[in-house]
Amino acid sequence: MSTLDLLNSEQVHPARSGKRPMMAEDLWQIPRVGVPSPASDGLACAVSVSQWDFEKHLSRSRIWWVPLTGEPRPLTAPDQSSTEPRVSPDGLQLAFVRRNDGGKAQIYVMPLDGGEARSCTDLPLGAFDPRWLPDGSGLVFGAMLIKGHLTPDATRAEVERRDKDPVKAHVTEERVYRFWDTWLTTGEVPHLFHLDLATGLVRDLTPAAEWWFEWMDPSGQFDIAPDGSEIAVSAFEFDAKQSLLVRFVWTVPLRGGEPRCITRGNHADDSCARYSPDGRSIVFGRQLDHYFYADRVRLMRFDRASAKCEAIAADWNLSPSHWEFAADGALLIEAEDAARIAMFRLHGAGIPDRIVRGGSVAGVKPAGDHVWYSESSISIPPEVYVRDASGLSRRVTQFTAATAAEFSLGEVREMTFEGASGEPVQMFVLLPPGPLPKAPLPLVQVVHGGPHAISADGFSWRWNPHVFAAPGYVVALVNFQGSTSWGQDFAKRIQGAWAERPFEDVMKSTDVLVASGLVDKNRMAMAGGSYGGYMAAWIAGHTDRFRCIVNHAGVSDLMVQYSSDVTQGRGVSAGGEAWDGLENMERWSPVRGAKGFNTPMLVLHGERDYRVPVGNGLQVYGILKAKGVAARLVYFPDENHWILKAHNSLLWFREVQGWLKRWLEA
Repeated sequence: MSTLDLLNSEQVHPARSGKRPMMAEDLWQIPRVGVPSPASDGLACAVSVSQWDFEKHLSRSRIWWVPLTGEPRPLTAPDQSSTEPRVSPDGLQLAFVRRNDGGKAQIYVMPLDGGEARSCTDLPLGAFDPRWLPDGSGLVFGAMLIKGHLTPDATRAEVERRDKDPVKAHVTEERVYRFWDTWLTTGEVPHLFHLDLATGLVRDLTPAAEWWFEWMDPSGQFDIAPDGSEIAVSAFEFDAKQSLLVRFVWTVPLRGGEPRCITRGNHADDSCARYSPDGRSIVFGRQLDHYFYADRVRLMRFDRASAKCEAIAADWNLSPSHWEFAADGALLIEAEDAARIAMFRLHGAGIPDRIVRGGSVAGVKPAGDHVWYSESSISIPPEVYVRDASGLSRRVTQFTAATAAEFSLGEVREMTFEGASGEPVQMFVLLPPGPLPKAPLPLVQVVHGGPHAISADGFSWRWNPHVFAAPGYVVALVNFQGSTSWGQDFAKRIQGAWAERPFEDVMKSTDVLVASGLVDKNRMAMAGGSYGGYMAAWIAGHTDRFRCIVNHAGVSDLMVQYSSDVTQGRGVSAGGEAWDGLENMERWSPVRGAKGFNTPMLVLHGERDYRVPVGNGLQVYGILKAKGVAARLVYFPDENHWILKAHNSLLWFREVQGWLKRWLEA
């Protein structure tokens, strides 16, 4: 029994024995299981499983067939990367995306009973997200073309011209001109295409489109009507008059014709359009506050006959992120709920019923009498699960089991404590693997980004808390005020005062852990990325309690964030715009507390980070070195906001763990 048993805490995941503690290398050895794509009868699914190849410095995905009973079998070869499987309505064929080494991803189709896959597209910028028409006669999919070059041949010619052009300058007058790690000035925009399988003809359904899909993952942005006559798609458009990026829902006739916007009256985001099984309505998600990216998503129903919209589950205080219709008309919904991502069911009016709490579920897809989905937890990587008609859920794949059995994990506990202004605040606490010593242990506070996000009971491939705990540290994951999954007010209450309550919440959680006797108050560290990096710099200027700090991709100066990719809502979160509320921006910028920068800090940042531009990290590092405070810089010229390349990731962990060891074990 751990010291934490003396506190108001509950075990979430037990400790697990293995040959050794978990290492960063394990994160690249564990197979990465995608979300399932079930057959229409619900008796099997196709799923992609990715594996990193260290020798060739690349990841390859292989598609597997997973029956409800029996062993999974591979459908595609291991030497080519295949993803986004979609089973045909008759269960006889599989459409998927294949990327040959060095080439663009294209659409392929293969028979499920054996046989070679055939290539169906040859598009200059690749293709993504194949979806079967209900009658199985063809596919609808997405592909990028360049604005002003509205045919594949014209786009191909423009790509070749640009490759030869020695001038690589970007010229723009747009407010949103780059995103994450990509410049948008090059003009690539998604189009929807129809592929007729009998003739092989590929037809552009949206030849004049200049909208954008979700940049991080453009798949999943459209749905096909049950009769195959129409597509509903959610996409971004820039409102130049109001200087706002807004996402609307359009309908696109399959036979051809102009897209029709059905949500033009809303000036915030409308997303994830899905047709009801009877085809009479389209359900989508609506946000109302265009300056608050974590505004609660409300479920809306658009009646196709009357063209009227109405809210459904209007009194629900959670924010759904994804939903699909079951055959009986019920909605199966994914939504954050108290640091989990749970599955809910809504049939008719009222509040959705929670039917799977997780961990964290993803890719919920009903088929036949079953619901297929992915599930993970802090301690278990994603695997495929299925829920049957009786309500029983079970795991049906074991792709990660052999690798995960190699390493030990400590127990995970959950507790609630009194945070800022007396509010209850939740946190997960991870203990190191193996028997606990009697002496208090070092603490690492790992603060999540966002700020409107969560440290979830889900598996992390980048900031895995078990890797942080492996050397013998206690790891705390505080879901401070401003985090999501506890309702709109909890998330929004830090607007205009970004650091105030989160800082106090983190400090109070530290007090609780020290008071428990589990943590050594003289050996504590803090680590955070993005907003967590903001909090790292803020903590550096406002307390000397921590022996060292890790600051990854952290915001240091709210004025510098005007060079971020998306500046919409920055003024509201900062308490004023640069021309209107400079005193508040100054107040909540961590560099204004530089007089208090005394704690040794490791600063890590990527050059291609357009969300938190690299100047933020360099500024903090420069101040620390000028003051004579111990500091170390790790700069990645080829990474963005996240460290995504395997060898860079391993260096990142070596640097972070070396920094923690240097100061916590001295």
